[in-house]
Parts: sequence; C-alpha cells; structure tokens
Amino acid sequence: MTHSDAGRYAAKHEAGGSPDERIAGAVREKAAKDELPCAEAERIGAALGVKLEEVGRTLDLLELRIGRCQLGLFGYGPERKAVQPAAAVAPDLDGAIHGRLADGRLPCKAAWEIAAELGLTRMEVSAACETQKIRIKPCQLGAF
Repeated sequence: MTHSDAGRYAAKHEAGGSPDERIAGAVREKAAKDELPCAEAERIGAALGVKLEEVGRTLDLLELRIGRCQLGLFGYGPERKAVQPAAAVAPDLDGAIHGRLADGRLPCKAAWEIAAELGLTRMEVSAACETQKIRIKPCQLGAF
C-alpha cells in the first residue's frame, strides 16, 4: 500500500480483526515514526517464530508503514526506491530469476532465496530484476 493509503492499511484485512499481541508488542518496541524497517520485521518474525505475513498483518492493523525494503523497492525517503538497474545480469542469476517467475513476476520470498543460494545481496537480485523489467511481487509482508 502507498502513502496515500496511510491510515487505511487495516482495510486490507477482515473487519474487526485484531493484531497478535506478541507480535504487536515487539513491533511497538522497534517502530519509530509510525514505521518499521523491513529488516526489523524479519528479525521479529524469526525471533517469535512467525511468518512474515503475520508480522505484516500486524503492521497493517496497527496502521504502521514498512520502511527500507530489503530489495530497495520502497521506503527510502523522497526517492522512495533505492535499487538501481544492474549493469549486467550473470547467467546463473538470470536463470534463477526466470526459473521462479510466477505470472511473470518474481515473488519477494523467491528473490530472498535466490540471494541466499547464489551468495548475493537481496538488493543485487532486485537490481537484476530492474534491468530485466521484472516486477517483484508479492511482498512477504503484504506491502504490495
């Protein structure tokens, strides 16, 4: 969801839903200026043994934004996006990306997995996608 959706993030979920209080407590402790960085959301999920989807749902229900996407796609101030297209894409990376496309897009989770498998940063995988005009979607936290 975009900044224009601020204050309405919870609308993505069933009416009357309430956040998991364990997750909500951890999120409130780490959030600053109504925002939680993606990496912090990942750490919370790992520490509590919950899926990132649940952390994202909690962020929405608390009306908090996700900042500093680890793929560089959003949450970087006025520029919003930090990732730049890669100068070139290695054949192994190209194959890994194309092998995991779903409906012409690369899921965020697959991008993270490719980075781990190939020893790359998540931003490098995202940069390769930018070069090839491949959209990364869906976000594990539900941002897009």
